[in-house]
Amino acid sequence: MAEGKVVVAIPLFYRFTALDGVGPYELLHMVPGVTVRFVSAQAGEAVTADNGMMHLLSTASFQDLPRPDIIVVPGGPGTSAALQDPVFMDWLKTAHETSSYTTSVCSGSLALAAAGLLQGLEATSHWSCYEDLAKLGAVPTDKRVVRQGKIITSAGVSSGIDMALHLITLFKGEEMAKMIQLLVEYDPQPPYDVGSPKKAGELLMEKTEVLCEIFENTLPPPK
Repeated sequence: MAEGKVVVAIPLFYRFTALDGVGPYELLHMVPGVTVRFVSAQAGEAVTADNGMMHLLSTASFQDLPRPDIIVVPGGPGTSAALQDPVFMDWLKTAHETSSYTTSVCSGSLALAAAGLLQGLEATSHWSCYEDLAKLGAVPTDKRVVRQGKIITSAGVSSGIDMALHLITLFKGEEMAKMIQLLVEYDPQPPYDVGSPKKAGELLMEKTEVLCEIFENTLPPPK
């Protein structure tokens, strides 16, 4: 990774979760010398996020950006379909070969596992994806951020912000990570202490699983 010339690629796919990509983006693009690019099959493509009401514009195609320094793969309800996209998966496998760090947020770790990058490695994801992660050869854990060499996986949605801070520490140092955290005023003080299955309790988990299923089936598949 050349000093002062760090390119971060965040691949987009239909029904990605917006915060999975935008959370890390907000921190990483503030680091001096870092350029963050949203990538998809075609540059200039407006990619629909999970609820269908938000679109992000890709600024480069996979072909335009074959060797980014850092990869941040978001998750979302569209992850399963994305795993069947040979253009996206081939890019991920090839880009990982030369990346300094390959990372994921939420169910984005399923893409890393499907690409063969997590075989036998401890990895995390959204709590609803542990079983699928294991089927793809990884060893699921409920840790919020997991580093295995140059691969970093993070848990559900909001954990991408934590992951980005870990990542900034690795390539720019602790002081820079602290400055970025202060700059975005990341000082979580949630009103309820139920942000993980261990804390939520059985009844809330059951209700939330139903809500999760309803949300994932809100939109029809892309035409």
